[in-house]
Amino acid sequence: MCSTCGCSQDAHARLTKFDDSASSPDSSHAIEHDSLHDHAHEPHHRHAEHLRHADSHSHPHEDHHQSHQITRTLRLEQDILAKNDRIAERNRAWFELHGIVACNLMSSPGAGKTTLLERTVRDLKNQLAIGVIEGDQETVRDAERIRSCGCPVVQINTGAGCHLDAEMLNKAIGELAPSPRSLLMIENVGNLVCPALFDLGERCRVVIMSVTEGEDKPLKYPHMFRASDLLLLSKIDLLPHVPFEIDRCRDYARRVNPKLKILEVSALQGDGISDWYSWIRERFDQFGVQ
Repeated sequence: MCSTCGCSQDAHARLTKFDDSASSPDSSHAIEHDSLHDHAHEPHHRHAEHLRHADSHSHPHEDHHQSHQITRTLRLEQDILAKNDRIAERNRAWFELHGIVACNLMSSPGAGKTTLLERTVRDLKNQLAIGVIEGDQETVRDAERIRSCGCPVVQINTGAGCHLDAEMLNKAIGELAPSPRSLLMIENVGNLVCPALFDLGERCRVVIMSVTEGEDKPLKYPHMFRASDLLLLSKIDLLPHVPFEIDRCRDYARRVNPKLKILEVSALQGDGISDWYSWIRERFDQFGVQ
């Protein structure tokens, strides 16, 4: 059980593959063949604050039954996160072995993730090998949009779940079989809370925030912005029509995460898109992928 929102961690995610290109006979099982052995790791640091918050609700004056419930809830959460982190480490090792730059895209619903992905795929598919994993609770609509751009894609439907986890991603990688030295874009479920808590084994994290959401989102959802490497302020073509102060938003984001890179983009008009593509290419240079 996800203690932040109550979504079920036991629900089975559904995978749907959209890929018109031919794969090698063994490619769908590549991650199982190349994964490192599963050994225990301490929960990743990005979960620590969440766990401390849960633990702080335990008080000596609570009755025994309530204290027992809190203890079990905390232990269950720790077990879930520890299992997730073990699988995330396997994913990360597999990405490193194959030179794959995996990018986790996170945002609230409607911030423009899929529209940005469509443009990115269309503009870069002749320069980079690109694969996409789509996360939504239901439907394959976003995967169909990406497929129409000429990109292999796997849809993960989480049902009642509000985020992707490392095990879901592990299974989707096996279905997608991304090419070595490729860019893997992971569009997480629209949610500014839980996706920040679950390490997928990705190389980088991008939070997308549209100017229609209000400039105080970094203060309201600090963990998401603290856990991200890049903030994309999207839909800036709407700035003349909405009350949004870019400088104030930048200030709020930097209060939460002083190291956060911030870019302003419009997927429809093309503003700032070249800076976004440069940032992607820098990830390949940074990780030594040729």
